Amino acid sequence: MATSLAPPTTSGHEPDTRAPRLRAWPYLPWLLPLGLLLALVLVYPLVEIIRLSFTDASLVSGEPYDVTVDAYRSLVQGSDFRETLGTTFVFVLFSTVFQILLGFAAALLVHGAERRGLRGTVLTRTTVMTAWAVPGVIIGVIWSLLYQETESGILNYGLSLIGFSGQTPFLSDPELALTSVIVANVWRGTALSMILCYAGLKTIPEDVYEAARIDGAGAVAALFRITVPMMLPILLTNLVLVTVETFNTFDMVLSLTGGGPGNATTVLALDLYDQMFRQLNLGRGAAMAVVLMLINVVMIALYFRLVERTERTASR
Repeated sequence: MATSLAPPTTSGHEPDTRAPRLRAWPYLPWLLPLGLLLALVLVYPLVEIIRLSFTDASLVSGEPYDVTVDAYRSLVQGSDFRETLGTTFVFVLFSTVFQILLGFAAALLVHGAERRGLRGTVLTRTTVMTAWAVPGVIIGVIWSLLYQETESGILNYGLSLIGFSGQTPFLSDPELALTSVIVANVWRGTALSMILCYAGLKTIPEDVYEAARIDGAGAVAALFRITVPMMLPILLTNLVLVTVETFNTFDMVLSLTGGGPGNATTVLALDLYDQMFRQLNLGRGAAMAVVLMLINVVMIALYFRLVERTERTASR
């Protein structure tokens, strides 16, 4: 009688009957809940904002909304939105430049003091990080006290001690208010820039600086020929992070000036907040949110393009 050549199966060696796709993606059961959570809290609100931007939805009228492009048309044709964009770009430009420069300078000082074995570097880094950890609303309140336009105002009192008479209208003068907001934002954002630059300085081998000193290179030559080229990827990352964060800043401006006087300090993120949550104009506010999102996407795309070009140049 013919017998089967297949080995008998036991309960401990049963054939693998799992789906091929599950075997090919063993992490799928773990990533699926995370994907669903991201879709719920990120993708759905994004799609809903884009949908609302093509409507005239408003919580004031209470009437059913219509599908239209009037929100985008009003942004393109309205002079108030162009003025807001101009204010925003001035705010972002000067805030970003000074945050990166001051952060880089502070990182160089802390790193140089650490290399010389000076004490207090840890305390300095901790103190600087405090500005970044404090919420933007609190920072706005603190700087409003500093800018107070009375005799008890801290900055006005300090200026009077060095011979400046009168009270400087830091926040009530339309031409000076934006500068005052930029100064407060630079103070806030320099901390993050310093930490990123400090981390980049720690990655540069000390042997490179030692070889440069042996070759007779001074501090300035070492800075521009060694430090800056080797830190270029960190500086690019710093540039994008600071720029995107500054474009999305509104909490500090809200508590400091509220966008005033007039619209002198109304940046795009603050105008978006005002349209959505004060005027309850969902369609126009959603259109502003889409514009702000596109600006951020363009900044990130430029960052990846610069990084790719830098890596291609370095590999040659």
